Amino acid sequence: MRVRRKIIGAADRPRISVYKSNRHLYVQVIDDQSGHTLTQASSIAGETKGLRVSVEDGEKLGESLGKKMKNLGLEQAVYDRNGNQYHGVVKAVAEGVRKSGVQV
Repeated sequence: MRVRRKIIGAADRPRISVYKSNRHLYVQVIDDQSGHTLTQASSIAGETKGLRVSVEDGEKLGESLGKKMKNLGLEQAVYDRNGNQYHGVVKAVAEGVRKSGVQV
């Protein structure tokens, strides 16, 4: 709650929320003002299906999400790590989004 109290996504700068389970990764781009999910990527569906919870696959998932954000015209975002430490897979997702040209 300490992290979420400070991070708020808007329409021009949405929040990227990362959830990591033992088997899968889930990433959402959320506009908190309207309460809508703008786009998402996960390791269980779509073009990123079958990715594991690893640093390499986290970066691929982040790149995929970044491409979707660019298609929506989003250039900036706020990163919500959901209480996880910023290293390993959580850091790799952010780096993948940055590689695709979105400022995080």
